[in-house]
Amino acid sequence: MQKYQVLCIGSATVDHFLTIEQPFSSVHVGDKIKTLELATFSGGGATNAGAALTKLGIKTKILTKLGNDHAANIVEKELRAFGVQNVCKTRSRKNTDSSTVLSFAQEKDRIIFAHKGASQELTSSDWKNAPKQMEWIYLASLTGHAFFLTQKIVSFAKKHKVKLLLNPSLYLTQTGKKHLDLLLQATTLLVLNKEEAQAIAGKKAVSAVLLKLLQKQGPETVVITDGPRTLYALHEGKQYSLIPPDVKIKDTTGAGDAFTAGLLAGIIKKCSFADALRMGQVNALGVLQHFGAKYKLLTEKEGKEGMKKYKIKVVVRRG
Repeated sequence: MQKYQVLCIGSATVDHFLTIEQPFSSVHVGDKIKTLELATFSGGGATNAGAALTKLGIKTKILTKLGNDHAANIVEKELRAFGVQNVCKTRSRKNTDSSTVLSFAQEKDRIIFAHKGASQELTSSDWKNAPKQMEWIYLASLTGHAFFLTQKIVSFAKKHKVKLLLNPSLYLTQTGKKHLDLLLQATTLLVLNKEEAQAIAGKKAVSAVLLKLLQKQGPETVVITDGPRTLYALHEGKQYSLIPPDVKIKDTTGAGDAFTAGLLAGIIKKCSFADALRMGQVNALGVLQHFGAKYKLLTEKEGKEGMKKYKIKVVVRRG
């Protein structure tokens, strides 16, 4: 039986990007507004991570639920282009998840309209189709009915000694650490942004403090990103920090998934933890500079070239 290195579990979405020139303050109900740019791509935590890991040379499958609609065809077409297989054999009666990202060119800001549908319908029956041999489970957010599947995932990971990466959304972290206790105890690698970290911790605190608070909940390694500001990580008794390179940002959608996938790929390929962080960071940079969560994802060779180009400094201190 072929052993897969990673199974990515989470959502699949279709993301619609609209950019308008006029400022948000001038938009009124009933207006007809011209757009500067319009684009559609697939997204979602499971498909983004699966595509990024596969492009970096990691054998990967995904488990995500789609609807019986045109949006599902868009997702499947992009998955085929990356050579990623979705092991979920059933479809939901609900529509495939979608989001519309409305960007304001003048104000460099955006509004996201998100719809959660099919991804919330993953069941225990769908889990039966997952590969039985893997090294890692990459768990993006599971919400709605799909969250109950986490109990089976945790049991499987413990029984088969499979490492668990948890990359939760703000929706999930806002449910609080009590709701996530089982997951956190089983997590090997927790990756989230500062707002999500504060939501789990239940307090406003700096990242260096949040690292230790979250690690006490169970994760062996914790990584907290903060957009263009300093990233912090706690790994094997050492604290790591780096400042992301300054690049012109087009859109941030999918950048977190690209970072997390790059980090995990570096770990699987036995890079130093500092280089794994660098690999994640350079993988996110291409996504940040373009629309589309999977556009400009890097190969391993391109990632190493990016690490040389940007020369990202990683500071390491005792934890």
